[in-house]
Amino acid sequence: MKERSRNAPVKSKPSGSGKTSHVTGVDEGLQTHDSSRSPKRSGYAILALLVLIINGSWAVHHYQFENMPEPLSAEQAGKRGFSEEEAMKHVKALTELGPHPVGSDALDVALQYVLAASEKIKKMAHWEVDVEVDFFHANSGANRLVSGLFNGKTLVYSDLNHIVLRILPKYASEAGDNAILVSSHIDTVFAAEGAGDCSSCIAVMLELARGISHWGHGFKNAVIFLFNTGEEEGLNGAHSFITQHPWSSTIRMAIDLEAMGVGGKSGIFQTGPDPWAIENFAAVAKYPSGQIIAQDLFTSGAIKSATDFQVYKEIAGLSGLDFAYADNTAVYHTKNDKLKLLKMGSLQHLGDNMLAFLLHAAASSHFSEGKAKEADEKSGDDAAIYFDILGSYMIVYRQRFAKMLYNSVIMQSLLIWATSLLMGGYTAAISLALSCLSVLIMWLCSLSSSILVAFLLPLISSSPVPFVSCPWLVVGLLGSPALLGALTGQHLGYLILKRYLSQVLSRTKANLSYMIQADLANLEAERWLYKAGLVQWLLLLIVGNYYKIGSSYLPLVWLVSPAFAYGLLEATLSPARLPKPLKTITLLLGLSVPFLISGGAKTSIAIANCILFGLSLIAVLSGIAPPFTEDAARAVNVVHVVNTTGGYGEMQEPISYVSLFSTTPGELTKEVEQIGEGFVCGREKVSDFVTFVVKYSCWTQNDAGSGWSKSDVPALYVESDIRGDDRITHISMDTKSSTRWTLAINTEEIEDFRFKDSSDELIPVGDKSSADGWHIIQYSGGKNAPTRFNLTLFWVKNYTQDQNPLLKLRTDVDRLTPAAERVLKKLPPWCSLFGKSTSPHTLAFISSLPVNF
Repeated sequence: MKERSRNAPVKSKPSGSGKTSHVTGVDEGLQTHDSSRSPKRSGYAILALLVLIINGSWAVHHYQFENMPEPLSAEQAGKRGFSEEEAMKHVKALTELGPHPVGSDALDVALQYVLAASEKIKKMAHWEVDVEVDFFHANSGANRLVSGLFNGKTLVYSDLNHIVLRILPKYASEAGDNAILVSSHIDTVFAAEGAGDCSSCIAVMLELARGISHWGHGFKNAVIFLFNTGEEEGLNGAHSFITQHPWSSTIRMAIDLEAMGVGGKSGIFQTGPDPWAIENFAAVAKYPSGQIIAQDLFTSGAIKSATDFQVYKEIAGLSGLDFAYADNTAVYHTKNDKLKLLKMGSLQHLGDNMLAFLLHAAASSHFSEGKAKEADEKSGDDAAIYFDILGSYMIVYRQRFAKMLYNSVIMQSLLIWATSLLMGGYTAAISLALSCLSVLIMWLCSLSSSILVAFLLPLISSSPVPFVSCPWLVVGLLGSPALLGALTGQHLGYLILKRYLSQVLSRTKANLSYMIQADLANLEAERWLYKAGLVQWLLLLIVGNYYKIGSSYLPLVWLVSPAFAYGLLEATLSPARLPKPLKTITLLLGLSVPFLISGGAKTSIAIANCILFGLSLIAVLSGIAPPFTEDAARAVNVVHVVNTTGGYGEMQEPISYVSLFSTTPGELTKEVEQIGEGFVCGREKVSDFVTFVVKYSCWTQNDAGSGWSKSDVPALYVESDIRGDDRITHISMDTKSSTRWTLAINTEEIEDFRFKDSSDELIPVGDKSSADGWHIIQYSGGKNAPTRFNLTLFWVKNYTQDQNPLLKLRTDVDRLTPAAERVLKKLPPWCSLFGKSTSPHTLAFISSLPVNF
């Protein structure tokens, strides 16, 4: 028998179970491994890879969010193109009017400006194109949306005016039967001049209409531009147009333009339910921008907002696209939504995209496919999944294809894991369980670290959100602790897993030296942790696929790419055969992040994150990066409150005070010190602005008795009360000088109600919803809106006569009292009034009707 070579590898014996121990698939040549020549990661390689990742991340951010097209002049764009310079003239004219909310004189001027610009477009249009301009006055109406932000509410409006412009070929009248709607709103909140929200949108629409008016002779479908009012008060402009205007019946697709900031790239954040619009937009847009993850967040309710697109989709059953500017969201609905902060190239970006899409859609003979189909909406299989790559290319595919793709990847992954566990046996199963435990510990430590820092920030800084004016501080203040926690949690799990693997190797590889066993345990622990990372993405993909979440492509990418790289590593990396250069690049791309957070790089990354966290904290505590600035202000509300809440029929003197509160977290101590005026802050005076409850505020009664009169106080009268098995109560309501008010009806006592003004029934009996025991009527109207109303209440069978009021009412008056005016003048420059449909104006009257009236 030939003698075995001394240098030949020694094979391990099978385990007692008769199965080959599958710890890893380690090449047997490693048994001759010399611990003195243990390979180490080069510090230069780690540094180079880190620099590559940082620069790559910056490049992705730049091209994804900041890379804007060059603004074009009128000469460069020509008659048929889009010119940002011309559009900016419209933004400038509208913002110079200051805030122009519903019912204001400034809004009337803004309407006249848009009307004049529309008439000019009509006059200068191509001779074969019909341009029709309609100044539309909407009658009173009620908008009852069943989902999202307005659940449990009825939005009532009156005396609204809109500008409607329609473009269609002169010699193809049938084009008017199928129309594309492009919509945005002229009105602003009372606190903002609205450069972003949404004068920029109106300006884009006017410039688009000018350009399209020279293309329309080749259209097969009409294009309607709706410049509405009342959006900021509850999407009332869109609802009144869809339900009242004669052209609304011809609309087959709706496009809404919005802003949740000021400028930047205007991306798609809602689409569907029919995929025609997004598929064709992706095919023709010059700078496609949109991520379905934004749609997932918006529809989930995580973003507390709504747009006119909800009306077009829910009330009219239309499909389409919803665009929004989202740069510098800190200025949203504040005084800083102004022209100087509007980034150059923003209007050109949206205008070029919209012009290309409208020209394509208006000329399409298959345009009718853009109408929403109820079957598709129910099944969801035709819903579009979309995302852009660096703002240059958009990928769109349907849920049906996604389901097949995701199911295929899931089944293959499960098959691979099942095979691996069957081959590895008990050891592999325990290793997988411990590595998954490591991932769980990592997430727990990461979240706990961020939550702990968020809890401590208010105790050591002047604001619990010190990153409003400098959003990048979030990376240092919260991102660094999260990563440090993740590294700590992963290391704890790694130690547990390594200890187990060391015990296994000591039994199965007893012929190897202790140092070699330690190296093998390290290698095995890293490999199992890497594979556990793939498991977490697999679980997310399974959940996302089950619930048809559009952004499920994200876990798919994080699962497939590293898994491919890992498989390549397993197949090519051995002592006898090193990977080829091309395969090495693939490995680096797939394994860069796991490589950095494993082994020797952990210490460097931990130190770097500690330094980043420390520098961010120093910047906050030293005042180098203040939480708020004049251009990124803290949202506050100054309201002169006149409260007449009390027993019905009692002679009661109104309680009057000036209230200061903020929707931004944190106390108002610093602000009150600068204002003076005798403000007291705390949680003692809880104000229900129906039913917007303010639990922490500051208040003062200095000079609070002037600037209003008792004739402004709204009145609730019980006209009749018929008691019995079916109790019915008739209430008359007089809001005096207010045409903007909110009424809450106690649904614990009231089963149904009817609401009407002096001539029309606005809310009929039936189909009421509630939220937290209240149904809210939110009313907004123009100058000629009615102020007297009748309410019929139908009580529940076994009413309880609880301690809550039967009705709660707040009426708003756009008037500055002397006390409120002084506070506003002394308001620190880092503060700004915040406007919203539920926000009270600077003078608000609060009253109620008790259950036992």
